[in-house]
Amino acid sequence: QVQLVESGGGLVQAGGSLRLSCAASGISFSIYTMGWYRQAPGKQRELVAFITRGESTNYADSVKGRFTISRDNAKNTVYLQMNSLKPKDTAVYYCSARFASNYWGQGTQVTVSS
Repeated sequence: QVQLVESGGGLVQAGGSLRLSCAASGISFSIYTMGWYRQAPGKQRELVAFITRGESTNYADSVKGRFTISRDNAKNTVYLQMNSLKPKDTAVYYCSARFASNYWGQGTQVTVSS
């Protein structure tokens, strides 16, 4: 049974930081491309960042220079360090794992107050 469990969300003031974690189980974590997506109220889910098995990374233009994705294969965990947060970053953040199949976590709420 595949499980992706996000943690680390919460309420933060603009300019602050949060670190999201996603712990995976039931998959061969190291071969998966891991990603973070977000969905704000009334909007479509969008890609925030992803990291490949070879640790290549890619970011949405809106978060470049502020967010950093990383992975620890020994812990089966992917992280999203979010700095200089803005109110427009408010959303539910979802972890994804993609290889032959695509799996999703349940999401964690991030709220940035102005």
